[in-house]
Amino acid sequence: MPLSARHSRNRVMGEINNLASPPGRPERKYRRFLATHPVELKVFFEDTVSELQAITQNVSVGGFLLVTASPVPQHCLVDFIMTLHGGHLIRPIRVAGQGEVVRVEPLRPSAGFAVAIKCNREIEHHLLG
Repeated sequence: MPLSARHSRNRVMGEINNLASPPGRPERKYRRFLATHPVELKVFFEDTVSELQAITQNVSVGGFLLVTASPVPQHCLVDFIMTLHGGHLIRPIRVAGQGEVVRVEPLRPSAGFAVAIKCNREIEHHLLG
């Protein structure tokens, strides 16, 4: 690829990344993809374990942002199962992993909570059965 084409490509990618990162927030480590998939969340906090249902807003290699009806304690550990569907998939695929809650923000009244999860290990594929 000629140098001028690479420079042009990098400039365009920089513009896309700048648009994706709101002002005042640090640049993302991984690219985010808008995606809405159901998530079963198991939350470990102190001596209790709770189970919640959630929906992703965006996903990346390193984690995802989801919406829940209930707040989740920040910095707690979670196990999750995300069901991927749509697009070119013939049937739903379940993926599972573990992570940590790194941010919790209330949404507008009665709209739930935005919860950012950072994955602690590689996500695994599980067959529906």
